[in-house]
Amino acid sequence: MKPFLNLDEINDFEAHEKGPFAERYAGISDKIGAKKLGYSITILQPNKRVCPFHNHRINEEMFLVLEGSGTLRFGEKEYPLKKHDIIACPPGGRDVAHQIINTGDSELKYLCLSTNEPYDICEYPDSNKVMSVVGDAGNREFKHISKTDREVDYYDGEL
Repeated sequence: MKPFLNLDEINDFEAHEKGPFAERYAGISDKIGAKKLGYSITILQPNKRVCPFHNHRINEEMFLVLEGSGTLRFGEKEYPLKKHDIIACPPGGRDVAHQIINTGDSELKYLCLSTNEPYDICEYPDSNKVMSVVGDAGNREFKHISKTDREVDYYDGEL
């Protein structure tokens, strides 16, 4: 296995779509032998976004815009995006929640780099959800998504 890959060689994109969320996605990490970092390419059509507005409590992400333009929601602000912009999404609270939206007229293509810790907590400020995961991506031992507006006592339901 070569420790590198030319982006022009990537042609095995998977497509996902649900309402305003849609992407074509290609994983790179396993093709070049990465162990602790995740690499992928994402392509968004105009007026689409990959995932809900969210923040990670453990993992960190970085995005590099390769083609097109769009908008970055980050915390309480929005920023225009263009080719060669680099976005840092450190772990933290809702102040670093992020979402990339293709608000341009053509495809938006970007490289994603992330840490691959086998556990994470993600918050979704728009819907007041939280997701807890344990295990490697694609092979989760535990995954739970719930609403955050119902708090229970530590002993609730215990005998």
